[in-house]
Amino acid sequence: MTPGARIAAAIGVLDDWRGGTPAERALLRWSRGARYAGSKDRAAVRDHVFDALRRWRSACVRGGSEGGRGAMIGLLREAGTEPGALMDGNGHAPLPPGPGEAGRTPTTAEARDLPDWFQHVLEEDRPGRLDPIAAALRNRAPLHLRANLLKGDRESAAAALAGEGIETRPVPGVATALEVVAGGRALRGSRAFADGLVEPQDAGSQAVAALVPLAPGMRVLDLCAGGGGKAMGMAARCPGAAVFAWDAAPARMTDLPKRARRLGAEVRVLDQPEDGAPFDAVLCDSPCSGSGTWRRDPEGRWSITPERLAELVRLQGGILDRAASLARRGGVVVHATCSVLRRENEGVVEAFLDRRRGTFERGPSLLREPGPEGDGFGGAVLGRR
Repeated sequence: MTPGARIAAAIGVLDDWRGGTPAERALLRWSRGARYAGSKDRAAVRDHVFDALRRWRSACVRGGSEGGRGAMIGLLREAGTEPGALMDGNGHAPLPPGPGEAGRTPTTAEARDLPDWFQHVLEEDRPGRLDPIAAALRNRAPLHLRANLLKGDRESAAAALAGEGIETRPVPGVATALEVVAGGRALRGSRAFADGLVEPQDAGSQAVAALVPLAPGMRVLDLCAGGGGKAMGMAARCPGAAVFAWDAAPARMTDLPKRARRLGAEVRVLDQPEDGAPFDAVLCDSPCSGSGTWRRDPEGRWSITPERLAELVRLQGGILDRAASLARRGGVVVHATCSVLRRENEGVVEAFLDRRRGTFERGPSLLREPGPEGDGFGGAVLGRR
């Protein structure tokens, strides 16, 4: 495919997304009908689509219209590329921009690629941090790996990857995290991956899981396990602990047993979390706005509403209350989200401590912003007296 044809394909996928089809499904639909597209073509179209979704609002303003075509015109202009050089109408390329597609320079929330209401929330929750957080969320996320401590340390994992042409560097402040800086597309086919030396996991996610205090003999529950990445990381960090996983949507854990076998980790999936109670530690990586991970899931920023955010805060409080009933006296509950908002982190914790006055106390916590060292995450340890 020519560069112009790739842009045309991205426009089609974006219009499909705008019509209500999730981006991944829209990409799959396009690829099934584009048997002529090679692996590099598919990767390029995917990159175009997700770059446009991260910058949808500003790109459409620059491109003069809201839609796949406007977004791609806007992205090219922001990159300093004359759209007509690639969108020339030749072959399968789109037609050049017309007089009605002059666009303009985006302002305020448009330029930050945030909904107006969410910009106000972010300003309120994180005073002085609006611009750096918004700027980070407009760019691609790094590819991070977790070195599997059951098979070796971070240095040996990096050496094995380097031997297969995959270059990495340590992520500061997270003992098991590596950032892939070259050769990332070869990861899934590498021997290091097949042998379980590494597992893709953002450094922020690793940092939150590291908040959970572990010791041999402990019983630990990942209450909102999702795919089980944090549960497997905890099992690797302390093989002598019994690690359990549960999720309200069990289908999310479908691949967990297979992934755990590759890593050599033992994680027991529960039908109900109460089946294994009481626990010495309960990790709650609760459903949230996902605002710390919008680089990876850019659709989230355009689908979240004020009503949904309020609903999520209430849900997080309910999950913490359930976790409290599962933790033994002297144990801990860890509240975690992949949100940059105070109201989903400290706010939920403070409300919980008010409800549980005298029975829980605050321990270590963190609040990470999205950037080169990982996604945005919050976490707080709450000790049961």
